[in-house]
Amino acid sequence: MVERTFAWLGLSRRLAKDHERLPETGEAMILWSMSRIMLRRLAGAAH
Repeated sequence: MVERTFAWLGLSRRLAKDHERLPETGEAMILWSMSRIMLRRLAGAAH
């Protein structure tokens, strides 16, 4: 399950490489990506 989650996060262009100076910025990008993944799944389940 962990490897699959990392693979999903790796699909985000912003997370492909770590260019952030602050760890909080990187954390925010991870939260944004996971939110996007969850919203896509919820939108697909609604159809």
